Amino acid sequence: MTAQDEFARFEQEGWQRVADKYDSVWSSLTRQFIPSLLGEASVSAGMLALDVACGPGYVSAAAKQLGAVPTGIDFSEKMVAIAKRMFPEIRFRQDDAHDLQFEDGSFDRVLMNFGLLHVSHPEKACTEACRVLKQGGKFGFTVWAGPEQNPGGKIVDDAIEAYANLDVGVPEGPPKYLYGEREECRQVLKRAGFDGTSMSYETRTVEWRLPDAGSYFEAERNAGVRTAGILARQSPEALEAIRIALENGIKQYARGNEFVLPMAANVIVVSKN
Repeated sequence: MTAQDEFARFEQEGWQRVADKYDSVWSSLTRQFIPSLLGEASVSAGMLALDVACGPGYVSAAAKQLGAVPTGIDFSEKMVAIAKRMFPEIRFRQDDAHDLQFEDGSFDRVLMNFGLLHVSHPEKACTEACRVLKQGGKFGFTVWAGPEQNPGGKIVDDAIEAYANLDVGVPEGPPKYLYGEREECRQVLKRAGFDGTSMSYETRTVEWRLPDAGSYFEAERNAGVRTAGILARQSPEALEAIRIALENGIKQYARGNEFVLPMAANVIVVSKN
């Protein structure tokens, strides 16, 4: 089994395991980028939109509110079941971002909210997005901004870098800050078949509200996949050191009786030639 296949299996099994926690833990953060994503991608009424790595279906639901006709796909059977339950009027199905089961030129828009970070071949997923788009259609996606622009992300990075043993057999996947450089991103999208000159690349910051200092650590440990995989393989001493570092890192963002973390993502949109 190749490293990429191992990563794909690791992610798929991971999201099957934590699918029912995603909504309560992460969606209050990731949903905040959806208006920017749909706005930058100019999603409007009547458009056929494919929501890749749809999770609980929020991008599809937001596209539908704009009058578009969405279809959502995810590699996690449990995520698809949750999406169907939450938004029964929208079509969701299990599918693979690397090998979409749709004809060429089927959609006006393809959208991915943080999905590229969870596939083993992001470039292949971009090529597939291009294939299923109509000519002149747009591909819009989000990826986390790098630590220098993303204070909330940096807290986790710093704690893990300082205290975690990273050589614990978690399969290698795409970089955490995938396509963090504008020019690198443009070249990848050009190779995938898009018009590089059409790319827009905007960094957006939102506020993620957490009820207490420990909730960030608990989110990463119990409701994530890649970082959770690293944390699950640490010694008790290392795990405790990471927890304390995370709690200390978040304290500067105390506001009243909660913690308000600035989290930043890059919102990228590109057109098919």
